[in-house]
Amino acid sequence: VQLEQSGGGLVQTGDSLRLSCAASGRTFVISAMAWFRQAPGKEREFVAAISWLNYRTIYADSVKGRFTVFRDGVKHTMYLETNSLEPEDTAVYYCAASSTIVALSNTTSDYDHWGQGTQVTVSS
Repeated sequence: VQLEQSGGGLVQTGDSLRLSCAASGRTFVISAMAWFRQAPGKEREFVAAISWLNYRTIYADSVKGRFTVFRDGVKHTMYLETNSLEPEDTAVYYCAASSTIVALSNTTSDYDHWGQGTQVTVSS
């Protein structure tokens, strides 16, 4: 499975961005996909995840109500709609796919395929 990310950029506080993650290759093995982010000097943290089986979603408390994860099953693409962005959301955002988990996970080790990352910078 290969993951190709797009979107991101420099925005101001309160703005919105849509991130995309297109899966290719053996997409039939995917059971779940997720977004993580990593700010400078910090560990990679969970943002949101979506089940490829039943479309169920989970979110980190820090983004709940502001971010929405969804997918296009035909295009094998996952999206992250980010609204009301804050400077604290500044990070490199990574998408990830799992071919093993059944229940949604917020743990990096449960995901075995990763995108290249895309920078999101929110200015105050």
